[in-house]
Amino acid sequence: MDGEVNETFLTLDGHVELHKYRYLYFVVTLTVYIFIVVANLTIVYVIWMHENLHEPMYVFIAALLLNSVIFSTNIYPKLLSDFLSEKQIISYPACYVQFFLYYCLGASEFSLLAAMAYDRYVSICKPLQYATIMGRTTVSIYLSLAWLVPACLIAVMVVLNVNVKLCKYDINGILCNNSIYGLHCVDSKVQTVFGAVVLVLTLLFPLLFIVFTYTRIFIISYRSSKEVRKKAAQTCLPHLLVLISFSCLCAFDVIIARLGSNLTKVVRLIMTLQAVLYHPLFNPIIYGLKMKEISKQLKRLFYQTKAQ
Repeated sequence: MDGEVNETFLTLDGHVELHKYRYLYFVVTLTVYIFIVVANLTIVYVIWMHENLHEPMYVFIAALLLNSVIFSTNIYPKLLSDFLSEKQIISYPACYVQFFLYYCLGASEFSLLAAMAYDRYVSICKPLQYATIMGRTTVSIYLSLAWLVPACLIAVMVVLNVNVKLCKYDINGILCNNSIYGLHCVDSKVQTVFGAVVLVLTLLFPLLFIVFTYTRIFIISYRSSKEVRKKAAQTCLPHLLVLISFSCLCAFDVIIARLGSNLTKVVRLIMTLQAVLYHPLFNPIIYGLKMKEISKQLKRLFYQTKAQ
């Protein structure tokens, strides 16, 4: 690319043998994306349509699944376009839009998981106060904070980085994530410190809160009746599986950012795909199979569709 184009566009240099497998990549990715959108939105639709699922726990699940759809839509359409394009490029502003949505929605995921952990804690450990504590207003506030706080923090990160001088124009990846920092001529201490603060506020604090909350749930459940232990296992296990899945996503992203230059292109591509594939793909499977009420309504929906 010439110098004029390089001032505006960045090259996504993480694709492997795209000229040879572009159509295979396209078909597989499109299939996965369609499944993610349909599966997640189907469960959101089921929760929306059935009043018995209009409880805080299911509202948070719907928000989590909707978050996954937006997260995937931020990544997959661009990937599909790149697979069929001769040049895998992205404009500098568009790159930061993708960066913003990638980390904003990722941070919101942890916030939503923290809200769900608190909801389970109140339901199992303080059942008599549940209706009072987890009212509609409280749920609305938690949902708003889960999206607004990360959005504000990541927006500040973008503002701090967007005018930084670039010395490179090739991103070692297939999307705009932390790899974009490798393009900067110099590392800013302000950006590094604020990035660490954002990491603590959006990831570490929610994670510690989730671990503390579920530890309290398991301790209280262990001391309670068999029925309480069964309820805790049925409702908390899916959340824990999702938490583990999403924690793996974050771990892959950190590893790619820290060791990206030391990894081969194939390894970096595989780790990136794992980071953006597993979580939005597994969420509807976990909640659709493990949550009894959702599973029941899904079966009823499919039977009605077949009958027609």
